[in-house]
Amino acid sequence: MTEQLRLSKRMSELGLCSRREADEWIERGWVRVDGKIVSELGSKVFPHQRVSVERQAAAEQSKRVTILINKPVGLVSGQAEDGHQPAISLVKAENRWSECPVDNQFHPTQLMSLVAAGRLDIDSVGLLVLTQDGRIAKHLIGQDTTVEKEYLVRVQYSKPGRLPEKDLRLLNHGLSLDGKKLIPAKVRWQNDDQLNFILKEGKKRQIRRMCEMVGLIVLGLKRVRIGKVKLGKLPEGQWRYLQEDEQF
Repeated sequence: MTEQLRLSKRMSELGLCSRREADEWIERGWVRVDGKIVSELGSKVFPHQRVSVERQAAAEQSKRVTILINKPVGLVSGQAEDGHQPAISLVKAENRWSECPVDNQFHPTQLMSLVAAGRLDIDSVGLLVLTQDGRIAKHLIGQDTTVEKEYLVRVQYSKPGRLPEKDLRLLNHGLSLDGKKLIPAKVRWQNDDQLNFILKEGKKRQIRRMCEMVGLIVLGLKRVRIGKVKLGKLPEGQWRYLQEDEQF
């Protein structure tokens, strides 16, 4: 017999919202199972049961913003740590890109529950996503995500000559980190001293550690794309809203 699942987990699996949002909506009486309102936290459902949400939930979700930042060196992606400022500190009216295409007025309430959907090291720059939308966070950093992230990486070879072709092949597939084989990547030379990396996973300091394993020293790292969304002309230290027609 099919096992029951927590309702919040099932809602997350269906892509309706995050588990945290699901719990909020259940408590508010905004969730129906087979047409009946379920308002008790911890409720369970069978996978075949129909789960729907009230209009209020959809309306609240539509107000949630997703913000793209061109993160400079020296800021951390998430919470402030070791005296370093978090990237969210850039999200204020004066740092909004003047060419932001979204007609949306900035308000400090948009900072509530705004979380980084993926990390970017303190010494790396480029595209960082902050979102209030649990669906987007799950899509980008959920356990089963396959969203591509593209980086430009300026490197220096620590040995005489040039990186051997066999080591470039290793960067594409064959390395392990923390005792686990890495998912195949796409790595190619962009120019004489810069590599282009496309990854579908994001282990801590993954690119720097991969490069170190083949004798490359990383001099600079910039994320230029997440899924279908590109950094584009967004200036360093500024931010813009994700457009309605943009999807990762």
